[in-house]
Amino acid sequence: MLNRLAASPRFQAFAARVPLLRGIARREGAALFDLMQGFVNSQMLAALVELRVLHLLAERATTADALAVRLNVPPDRMAVLLQAGAAMHLLRRKGDRFHLAQRGAAFLGVAGLEDMVRHHAVLYGDLADPVAFVRGETAPALADFWPYVFDASGPMDRDVSARYSRLMADSQTIVAQEALSSVPLKGVSRLLDVGGGTGAFLRAVHARYPALELALFDLPDVVALADVPDTVARHGGSFRDDPLPQGADAVSLVRVLYDHRDETVRALLAKTYDALPAGGRVLVIEPMSGGARPDPHTDVYFSVYTMAMQTGRTRNAQQIGMLLKDAGYAEIRAIRTYRPYVTGVVTARKL
Repeated sequence: MLNRLAASPRFQAFAARVPLLRGIARREGAALFDLMQGFVNSQMLAALVELRVLHLLAERATTADALAVRLNVPPDRMAVLLQAGAAMHLLRRKGDRFHLAQRGAAFLGVAGLEDMVRHHAVLYGDLADPVAFVRGETAPALADFWPYVFDASGPMDRDVSARYSRLMADSQTIVAQEALSSVPLKGVSRLLDVGGGTGAFLRAVHARYPALELALFDLPDVVALADVPDTVARHGGSFRDDPLPQGADAVSLVRVLYDHRDETVRALLAKTYDALPAGGRVLVIEPMSGGARPDPHTDVYFSVYTMAMQTGRTRNAQQIGMLLKDAGYAEIRAIRTYRPYVTGVVTARKL
């Protein structure tokens, strides 16, 4: 009944006139329009990033005409771009001059966010035919950006390795901060980070727990680029083909499981279980689906992103818990984080 009313043009017109319903109708209408124009928002954000408009306005406020000359953009088109940036609250307009807004300043302060926006050009191309994409009839280019997920174990192309490592390092910084704010490592003596890239997570751990022994395990070419303290042990290998190093009483898997199919995840969790002593802990840190309560970020952005990669998927905490249970783990807990759109956390223990 309610859905029939909501779909009725006559009821929509009626609701827009009634004081008690007017606010709801306006909010719902605006929300629907936001969904429809989302692609335009993201593309205008990409233009602001590529033209470095936020950086220029961080230096000083200016007019559309002045920026148009500096950036070789027609003045009328620059005015549209800046007006859109102000409407998205990244910029602030005062008269004819545009200033950097608080949201824009926060955007610049998030490590790796600009690189991620530039990287999205690949994903946008993959989604050009969304129906074919959902049906699995396309060959997403995003899969080529992350070749390590396709059973890579030997040497990687140097440029690909550097590009992958840089993007992972930047984006993992905020993930590490969020996870460590939610999961204390009290009682852990040695932590092994599996698939840890260039060590962003371990650097954050070292800053909080300088006495904790740390070890990194990833593909040899990735570990070679790791920027970690000299005290961190480095282990090059593939978790598909090689055993994990022994001696740690905790293993962290930061944004690893959602890159891979269930069979790969099962094999990896079995290896972490074998590598840990009795009482050892495993930490699964990655964006997670909302499951029965779909999440507006992880169930849209991350689920589509992993589908484009063609190998993994965004799982909910219960699904991850079942995989951990199948590997032999107990005391499985989903930890509430402050910003679920950054990461979720599931922990478990080997009894």
